[in-house]
Amino acid sequence: MRSVYFPFVILTLLLMLGVAGFMLVEGFDFWEAVYMTVITVTTVGFNEVKPLTFNGRIFTIILILGSFGTFAYTITEVTKYVVDGEFRRLLLHIRVDRSISKLKNHTILCGYGRNGRQAYQTLTENGVTCVVVEKDKAIIAELMEKEVLFIEGDATQDDVLIRAGITEARALIAALPNDADNLFVVLTARVNSAKLKIISRASEDNSDTKLRHAGVDNVIMPDKVGGAHMAQLVVKPDVVEFIDMLTGQSRVDSHIEEIQCDLLPKSYIGQTIKELNVRKNWGANIVGFKTSAGEYVFNPTPQTQIQEGSKLFVLGTSKQITDMKNDITN
Repeated sequence: MRSVYFPFVILTLLLMLGVAGFMLVEGFDFWEAVYMTVITVTTVGFNEVKPLTFNGRIFTIILILGSFGTFAYTITEVTKYVVDGEFRRLLLHIRVDRSISKLKNHTILCGYGRNGRQAYQTLTENGVTCVVVEKDKAIIAELMEKEVLFIEGDATQDDVLIRAGITEARALIAALPNDADNLFVVLTARVNSAKLKIISRASEDNSDTKLRHAGVDNVIMPDKVGGAHMAQLVVKPDVVEFIDMLTGQSRVDSHIEEIQCDLLPKSYIGQTIKELNVRKNWGANIVGFKTSAGEYVFNPTPQTQIQEGSKLFVLGTSKQITDMKNDITN
């Protein structure tokens, strides 16, 4: 963008110099000087307003020699700006910014590296609207081709996260390769939104504590998780594969879904899991429960009561869970 501004600034200064020169050297009024400057700079060759004096002709020669290259340079830069696609990219940035400004309850993904790509794919597969924040030019070009919602800039800066809709977002994932950068992102995000759910990547062992003090809800260490996962495939291969299947890492149509009890009709509050009769009505199973105090209950008893602020963890096929949601939330 600066490559277009610069020649226009030089051309403007040249026009101002020409107008001032004709007014001082030839005594032209303002509009006469403007007219003479324009026809001189553009070399169109129209008639002079008045016959020029010797000094006026010398000034005109100097103005022509100085303006010819400047005018040609300006035209070249503008043409290159349009032909190279920079103008199209500018319009795309404007359109994307407008789309992002209308979003609510979306997720902001900072960093589109290896972990960021995996996170983005999982989010979009589950119907979650995601805005990517990235500063790498090559990755930005890729995001543009894929028509991904993105903000180009440094995620550690307040204005960048504000453009990404931090105040209206439901979650933020800090997936930058550097732990210090992720720490700055978390601090910036938490200042702008106290209720935001923040998940951060970490590489170093001591980064975990720092990130949690900064306001992270969950810290993920990919290297440790990957190593532990591979080891468990040796120790308990069938258990791990079964869990992977339930968490959506296979093509089997069975997974665990969480249902917020606050979204249920008021008549369900106070009822027991047995009274819901999930297995009989929809074929699914309630395998977990989170109390309003944040405690997790695995394989809750049929007498467990549904509370405001609690959650149900339901195991079933996509159709079973969808049917259940539709029936009990309407």
